[in-house]
Amino acid sequence: MAFELPSLPYSHAALAERGMSQETLELHHDKHHQAYVTALNGFVEKDAALQGKSLEELVTLTYGDDARAGVFNQAGQHWNHLHFWNALSPTGGGLPGKLEGLLVEGFGSVDAFKDMFKTAATTQFGSGWAWLIQKDDGSLGVTKTPNGVNPLATGEGTALLGLDVWEHSYYVDFRNRRPDYVTNFLDNLANYEFAESNLR
Repeated sequence: MAFELPSLPYSHAALAERGMSQETLELHHDKHHQAYVTALNGFVEKDAALQGKSLEELVTLTYGDDARAGVFNQAGQHWNHLHFWNALSPTGGGLPGKLEGLLVEGFGSVDAFKDMFKTAATTQFGSGWAWLIQKDDGSLGVTKTPNGVNPLATGEGTALLGLDVWEHSYYVDFRNRRPDYVTNFLDNLANYEFAESNLR
């Protein structure tokens, strides 16, 4: 069964007042994400060993496999973007109590978490992602990954909140100002309720 691009959980214009334009979502979701899905289906169709696997199985099975690097890139990016659309919200930025408490416990303060996340997102050279994760011991951490890599693949922990820092995710709205894009995400767009729902 072929993978499909799901609709956004909000309209293409829903985030415009919070710094992510309709044009960005039309290009990013409808074009870029669709391209990953189409390419992934093409790879799976040609490899019987991959057929019938879930997306999560494809990500973990092909990570680090040089012969299937193309499969991983598409599967990883499909998984990452499924997460990312839910990590954004037209009412983003507000912290639910449980997650706020864990952020204070793990980082010292919410501002300290944001500083660490922003550092990860802005120092990821080239294309990649920044993540708030829950480690196996239950504590929270921040990490960054290149290209289509994610915490599911690396086994670093459970992804709670991921931010795409590929240029196509911010160039229409912020040009080359990645730090401003990251700050806007953390303060105005981040769906912290979604992050809290991902806690184990």
